[in-house]
Amino acid sequence: MSYFICSNCGFGSASWIGKCPDCGQWNTLVDRPSFAKASEGKKESVKKMEVSSFAKIKPLQKSHMKTGIFEFDRVIGYGLVPGEVILLTGEPGVGKSTLLLQALKSLKTLYISGEEAAEQIKDRADRLKLPLNNFLFSDTVQIEGIIEGVEKLKPKPDILVIDSIQTVYSKDVDSTPGSVSQLKESTMKLINLAKREKIAVILIGHITKEGDVAGPKTLEHLVDCVLSFEGEKLSNFRILRASKNRFGSTDEIGIFEMRGAGLGEVKDPMAFMEEQAENTPGRAIAGVTEGKRPLFFEIQTLASPTFFPVPRRVVKGVDYNKVLLLLAVIKKLLRVPLDRVDIYVNVVGGVSITSTAVDLGIIASILSAVKNLVIPSKSVFTGEVGLLGEVRKVYSEEKIVTEARRLKFKKIYSSKTIKTIAEMARIFS
Repeated sequence: MSYFICSNCGFGSASWIGKCPDCGQWNTLVDRPSFAKASEGKKESVKKMEVSSFAKIKPLQKSHMKTGIFEFDRVIGYGLVPGEVILLTGEPGVGKSTLLLQALKSLKTLYISGEEAAEQIKDRADRLKLPLNNFLFSDTVQIEGIIEGVEKLKPKPDILVIDSIQTVYSKDVDSTPGSVSQLKESTMKLINLAKREKIAVILIGHITKEGDVAGPKTLEHLVDCVLSFEGEKLSNFRILRASKNRFGSTDEIGIFEMRGAGLGEVKDPMAFMEEQAENTPGRAIAGVTEGKRPLFFEIQTLASPTFFPVPRRVVKGVDYNKVLLLLAVIKKLLRVPLDRVDIYVNVVGGVSITSTAVDLGIIASILSAVKNLVIPSKSVFTGEVGLLGEVRKVYSEEKIVTEARRLKFKKIYSSKTIKTIAEMARIFS
């Protein structure tokens, strides 16, 4: 009896299919005549279940290894944990390899590279003036060879870096590197190695056009921590976020700036703003909390008469649907005509804001641009806006207000000072 197996994801079918219904790839189903016989002959004995009392289980000893870069340690939980597996993702060229070279320079690290040669990595380290005396390098991309090599190393490295997980492969899987089945198998073997040898493993992963990790979504469920390194290529700022973290919080972010000497830590809450910027219509300052610290961003809006039947809405740095919602609130409750105006909204600095605290700043920027009125200098806006126009309190609002006062902002608009956007609109009347 023949059995057809997808070489990309491992999907099985009793008959050949042109397109795999699981992963959507074409012409990937391969005939495996001996598959059914092998499955029948291979019978594994039943393993007895072992039960332990929670009272007798020893607590996990988490000895965090600090990297020396506070912004990096802040996100991962103030240090790497032995046996932890981290998936670091980001667009090509955003600086993932540079970040790891700087963060791991003082730790015993085995760097596996399937994309760059040793000379290229050494050249980058020399350019950044990084001493890599604790680094070992290998270009082996077979996962079985990597595991065998790590087990034979004396002493064992503290960190194992795989750059990237899409380039390694297992000899036990009959498919090309980067396929779904190869990613699953390679990741599972690396996780077993990390837990067995108490070595922290960092997997560098590519992302798709949609911003998701290239490969199965289950890859994110297998690892202990998922980090994303974000930033526009034309911007100097980079943001490190954790969407999953078993040994720390997912609320923290790390902010970096790409400089000539590499990535520098950013600790100034007003780093994304230009201090000498002139007050012009359409410019508003929004205060938000990212993690546990307040940050201030400049929101810019351009409003111009439209020549199209449907006015354009171009948004960068905040959620597009969020801006459409706020435009509807402005039009309905403030009776501001927006049908014949193109609206362009941008967050200065090439960063993205997900906090709802930016709502009030977006509305202030739009009203300022549409009415061509300048917002009073040293004014800051923070607050979530509901569909009925009410201004709601946001997470850590007191911390934002306190930091704004320390930075000498004269006017602070929040849920404590205004209850509806109609009250805020008076500054533009």
